Amino acid sequence: MKVARPIVSIAVATLFAINMLAVAQTGVTRQQPTDSPAYALTTRANTGTRSAVFASPARPIGKGAARAWVTLDPNGHPTAIGVTFDEAALDGLPMDIPHGQHGTEYVLAMPPEASATPFDHVGVNWNPHGHEPSTIYDVGHFDFHFYMIGQQERARITAQGDDLEKTRRRPSADLVPEGYVYAPDSEMPQMGAHWVDPRSHEFHGQAFTKTMLFGSYDGQIIFVEPMITRAYFLSKPNATEPLKLPARYSKSGYYPTRYSVTYDPEKKEYTVALEGMTLR
Repeated sequence: MKVARPIVSIAVATLFAINMLAVAQTGVTRQQPTDSPAYALTTRANTGTRSAVFASPARPIGKGAARAWVTLDPNGHPTAIGVTFDEAALDGLPMDIPHGQHGTEYVLAMPPEASATPFDHVGVNWNPHGHEPSTIYDVGHFDFHFYMIGQQERARITAQGDDLEKTRRRPSADLVPEGYVYAPDSEMPQMGAHWVDPRSHEFHGQAFTKTMLFGSYDGQIIFVEPMITRAYFLSKPNATEPLKLPARYSKSGYYPTRYSVTYDPEKKEYTVALEGMTLR
């Protein structure tokens, strides 16, 4: 199709990318967590002058392991949550996808010390071959879904029949992060609907490395989703960006104001974190 102006081409590519999120995130094969003491994060005592880090049990990913964690300040207030995994977790990942599936999910429970935040668990989805559109998301990447509902609630999201109406029910405008738009036909079982930022770099001629999405169900925002390529992790990044924020939240708690993707050369670990927690 011939396009008269570049801005129209960008809009078409953006809409195509939004529509194909449905293809990317349906039918994941969930790998159930199994207890493992490997890479357990050491909990530091709260002495009144130092923060404390609390982590859930490590879970195997690839040839390594990952764990979810929360940091509390000296007053016991959360300052950050995240997922940390070792270098080996990027190796030995499944490359063959079962028939009818599109990836593998690793579930990480948030530690109970994160209860002052709205976040319950993290679903780490590995997409080995990426997904359409071929010029944007066709590289191996991870989707880090920081869910604000429990796993049982997620299991009830079918995005079919009567539930499709709930999945498509949009939050009020003041609950949606600034600048984000509803992604048509992005309603996924056990996820909900997706919201994207049309200003993201991958919609404007730049290679996809990392991006931020949000998710909704039944009129509520239910997850925050950093989406990051394996290649970007291997570049050993140290990046922090502000989050686009809504005008208000439907539930009181500590919410993040920025996110980071970092590599620790001493520990040889990668971290995806939601930081700058603020009581709203």
